[in-house]
Amino acid sequence: MTVDGDLAPVLDAVRSIVPVLRRNGEESEARRWIVDENVQLLDKAGVFRMATPRRFGGLDLSVADQAKVLTEISRGCPSTGWVSFVWLTSDWTATLYPDRTQEEVFAASSVRISSAFAPTGTVKPVEGGYRLSGTWRYNSGCKGADWNFVAAMRGEHDEVMAIVPMSDLTTEDDWDVTSGSATGSVTSKADDVFVPEHRVVGFGDAFAGTTGDRSNTGATGRNYALLSFVMAEAAAVFLGIAKGAYDLFVERVHGRGITYTNWTDQSAHPLTQIQVATAANKIAAAEGMAAGWLKVIQDRADAGEQPTDTEKAVIRGQVGYAIQLCKEAVELLYSVSGGSVIRRDVPMQRFHRDIQGFSQHALAALNPNLEVQGRVLLGLDPDTYFL
Repeated sequence: MTVDGDLAPVLDAVRSIVPVLRRNGEESEARRWIVDENVQLLDKAGVFRMATPRRFGGLDLSVADQAKVLTEISRGCPSTGWVSFVWLTSDWTATLYPDRTQEEVFAASSVRISSAFAPTGTVKPVEGGYRLSGTWRYNSGCKGADWNFVAAMRGEHDEVMAIVPMSDLTTEDDWDVTSGSATGSVTSKADDVFVPEHRVVGFGDAFAGTTGDRSNTGATGRNYALLSFVMAEAAAVFLGIAKGAYDLFVERVHGRGITYTNWTDQSAHPLTQIQVATAANKIAAAEGMAAGWLKVIQDRADAGEQPTDTEKAVIRGQVGYAIQLCKEAVELLYSVSGGSVIRRDVPMQRFHRDIQGFSQHALAALNPNLEVQGRVLLGLDPDTYFL
């Protein structure tokens, strides 16, 4: 179990740099990748050791503790929060691999791993491993990663996840978007790269938590369900973006008049008060739901079990709904922020655009997630292995 003292210094350090992350947002967006200062400050705070097992010098924080930190990062800069989420969930995913792989990956306790889950590559068996080729788009965080997870097909129907050093891959400068601009989610490529056998696991095995040849199994409190873990940490990013937008609105609204009216202070208008309360309640509702799924995930890990398919399906639906609430809160606050909010030097517009873009991610999409949840609530099979 996590020692309470392990989280506090990381969380305090991250909270102290929220203004810096926010100030760097405009430059990060312009260069289409988060500025070096953001990565350095987070590294110094211990963020990239949070998912590293203790036996490799890491902090081994719980999913709930990691989520708290991700929320604070995202409150400062949505894109930095998104990249940190990718790195942390990928760091933890490496703990599903054989001990030999973990020893290689966690040779440095502060490690950054990116990931691309679309199986747009292929692996061909050779002596001692595989030859990997492929192209992976939307590879968030790969520009600053040490390693990269890539999904590939081994034959016609067998999907695998390979972990390779970023130095074995090439990237294209093709990230030019309107949302999440600073995530640097460029395309990565592999051209007949050799991957040792111990760095390749079956996709289904990873999702079911049945990968072998590793010592960290059983009731360690950290053997989470892969997709539930990823979705819980993704939700933390959306919560942080919504909280950041709320902070920005409250800081800015006092003393601002309502143009073409007699109102000289928008905060005194009853409609503004109702809108702020509505946004705050949407955020609080999403946070309350998060407490529920985090408990389920942790309770199962403490017992050395995977959540049931029903629990996993419910988590998917609830995360999708919570993300929608966060998006609605930001949309509401943006809509009453006045015409000057479209200026690039006003951070609110970036929070609004980023949450719109991130919510387009397939795993964040509301209706598919609610459909999976609704099926199990009606006693039907979830009809997907993405649980």
